Amino acid sequence: MSSTVRAVRTFPSTRIPSRSGGLPVEVVLVAQLGPGGGDHLIEHAAARQRGHETFVDALDEPSARLGAMDLGNGDATSLYSFVVGAGGHPFHRHAGHRVFTAISGSAGAQLRFSTAPDAQVADDPHAFVAALHHVDIPADCLFTVRFGGGTWHQFVPLRPRSAHPALFALSCHTNELGGDLAPELRRRVLANDASIPALTEVLPAPVRALLESAAFDATRVATTALSLEAPPMSRLGRASGALRRVLGRIRARIARLRRPVGFLADNGAGSRRTAPAAVADDSLLRDQLARLPVHEDAVEWVTGATAFASPSATAALAAILAGFLENRPLGVSRLMRLRNRLVRPLGLRTSPLGCPVSSLLSSEPSAPLFEGRFPVLAQRIDAADASAEVILGADDAHLVFRSCVGVERLPDGRMRCTLGTRVHTLNRFGRFYMAMIGPVHRHYIAPTLLRQAVDHATKPQRQPGEAIDSRKRPVRSGRDC
Repeated sequence: MSSTVRAVRTFPSTRIPSRSGGLPVEVVLVAQLGPGGGDHLIEHAAARQRGHETFVDALDEPSARLGAMDLGNGDATSLYSFVVGAGGHPFHRHAGHRVFTAISGSAGAQLRFSTAPDAQVADDPHAFVAALHHVDIPADCLFTVRFGGGTWHQFVPLRPRSAHPALFALSCHTNELGGDLAPELRRRVLANDASIPALTEVLPAPVRALLESAAFDATRVATTALSLEAPPMSRLGRASGALRRVLGRIRARIARLRRPVGFLADNGAGSRRTAPAAVADDSLLRDQLARLPVHEDAVEWVTGATAFASPSATAALAAILAGFLENRPLGVSRLMRLRNRLVRPLGLRTSPLGCPVSSLLSSEPSAPLFEGRFPVLAQRIDAADASAEVILGADDAHLVFRSCVGVERLPDGRMRCTLGTRVHTLNRFGRFYMAMIGPVHRHYIAPTLLRQAVDHATKPQRQPGEAIDSRKRPVRSGRDC
């Protein structure tokens, strides 16, 4: 342990020169989390990492690639997350430089580095030990590490035989193609198929045998201890460490009880919803249920100029119709399940899809198809493909409804997306039904259906880890509400 202690007014840090003439190892302590915060954060982060599509569990270092290279734009960087658990991981190295930010577990972490030249290690494994340097990181701390390619390193919990994880890290590979990569590995990296295990070289067997032998004494290795709240090994430091270990175990158990979940929200590339609008005079909907008393409402969303990949109104409308089928709002689906249970004894139509667009599930063989896929009652596309509309709808014992879904390209490139509905009631129950659901339909169901359909249409490629399933579902038969 340290024989001298020095106070600093900035981030405690250390810089270890390279014995082989490469870049030094730099470790900087940044901030202290609350007691037990390290184990709590690592437990949550590890659970999310396991759910990532690029998750790999190898070499005692579970990891995921969060950001790949973009060589088309001249970017050879990559971003990874990784976890080192209570057992630590083996000594290894990478060809390229590494920079990462990490959180230590609630028992702290020990970082071990050796920059011995390869030729010396090949001649005498003791050269590896002579170049060893350990850095002790206290519990529940945020810290950064930077080192050059070829640096041997190993991370373990600070306390031997600890039940606490060592650390969770976000690692930036500053140049995924950097260093002396074997030809096959370089081809794999160029194909954007790299992973932390693939880029890893483990320690030669003679050196591993030396480190595992009784002749190796870790207490004689040069060690630098960094800390924030109290000097290392002081009474206050030991008391704080004991408290953090206890709370870390408790908070980690609590974290395991919660299923990992995350959310994404955006404004649809500048989309905005207008207040409940009136049906346009030139809308196809004006020809539906004409000269009959109707309930009528409409909603519109105006997207940003770059929201849709194509300026075609037809393509945009087809994508929105697909969105009604494939990106169904959970709240609307729950309301439909409740509605279906209530009206099924009355012999009324039921559907899993929100009523304004439920006829997209129609199985009528004679129904015309929009874009060869979507059953509609009528459709209209202008000659410039700047506007497109379709009519949906169904007849039931208590009411008749018609909905119009439309897309219009505005002069500045934005798209106006609309959903209008007209309902004609046929009897007293129909009038009661509309009195009950009319406000909900106007202010929640129609806006929510349109918003999520437009969101699906403007984001055909979902982000990794997103809960929405964007795989296309075939149009299937069903009874329209």
